[in-house]
Amino acid sequence: VQLQASGGGLVEAGGSLRLSCKASGINFWNCAFAWFRQAPGRESEFVAYINWNGDNRYYSESVKGRFTISRDNLKNMVYLQMNNLKPEDTAVYYCGPRDINYDYNDRRSYTSWGQGTLVTVSS
Repeated sequence: VQLQASGGGLVEAGGSLRLSCKASGINFWNCAFAWFRQAPGRESEFVAYINWNGDNRYYSESVKGRFTISRDNLKNMVYLQMNNLKPEDTAVYYCGPRDINYDYNDRRSYTSWGQGTLVTVSS
C-alpha cells in the first residue's frame, strides 16, 4: 500500500486548505479511510472517517462543522476540506485505509500511513 498526502501549508487563522491523499496498491473502492493528525509533542488524534461509498462520515468534535472528508473512487483519492482553520489545527495530517476492525476512530484500525502533510495555522 502506498499513500501520499499533499496540500498542507502555512495559512492564517480563519483560512482554508484542502488536503489530498492518493492511494495505490489497494482495492481502494472497498476501503474506508480516515485522517489522523499529530501535533508536536502530542499523540496522534482522529480527525475524520469516511466509509467505502461516502454514506458514513464521522468527525472529531474539534473539527466538526469546519472540516469535510470526501473521496473519489475513480481517482483513488481521499480529501479533507478544512475551513475556518485555528492555530490548534497545526499538525502533520495523515490518511490511512481501515484494515483492522477496531473502532473507526481508533488508530489501531489503520496500519498503513504515508508520509503525512504539514499544516501550520498562524494566529
